[in-house]
Amino acid sequence: MGLILDTSILIAAERQQYDLERLFESHADEPFYIAAITVSELLHGVERAPLGPRRNQRAKFVEAVIAELDVIDFDDSVARRHAAVWAALEKNGCMIGAHDLLIAATALHYDHKVVSLNRGEFRQVQGLLLEGIDV
Repeated sequence: MGLILDTSILIAAERQQYDLERLFESHADEPFYIAAITVSELLHGVERAPLGPRRNQRAKFVEAVIAELDVIDFDDSVARRHAAVWAALEKNGCMIGAHDLLIAATALHYDHKVVSLNRGEFRQVQGLLLEGIDV
């Protein structure tokens, strides 16, 4: 089983509000991943940053994350899981954000845990495993 990092964890790490290295060390025997949508979210943050040192620093951090972690693509297998999770959430009347839904479906498909600061959303997804974290 691996760990999929949600964007919230990576943003907190970039802002030096979360110790990502400690997380890696405490799970040295487990692989870490990010979903393709997380790459988009991180790059969106770079694009929105004003030109200058802050944007350059953010871009450097994001590119290092993308280079370091394996990115899981959204393919037809994950799309099938996504559709099933989406329908189940709608049926139960507890939808979550579209990007979190993509991350949750990816984690469920590959039997990985999600590491997130936005655990309230992810807790609504039946069968999804969340990794306990300290901030």
